[in-house]
Amino acid sequence: MIQPASRVRLAPKARLQHDRVSGRPFLLYPERGLELSDSAARIVALCSQPAGDRTVASVVDELTAASGEPRERIESEVLSFLRALDDRGLLVVT
Repeated sequence: MIQPASRVRLAPKARLQHDRVSGRPFLLYPERGLELSDSAARIVALCSQPAGDRTVASVVDELTAASGEPRERIESEVLSFLRALDDRGLLVVT
C-alpha cells in the first residue's frame, strides 16, 4: 500500500507525453494512453524526474508549496491518484 513515506517513480513502461494537436498531457504506456488533468500531469512529472525515487511526502510538499491548498487535501488526492496508477502497473513503489 502506498503511504507518505513510500518511494515512488513512474514504471519504465510509462512516459509522460503531450498530445501534438491539443497540447494536453497524457500518460503513454504499451497499447494505451491516459489523458491527464494538469494536476495529475504535475504528479506524474514529479514521479518521472531522473533524480531517483521520490517519497510521496516530498511530492505532496512540492505541490502544497506551489498551490497554497491545505496539505491534507493535496495528500489525499495525491495518494488516491498514485494508488490508481499503481493498480494499473504504472508505478514502482518501494
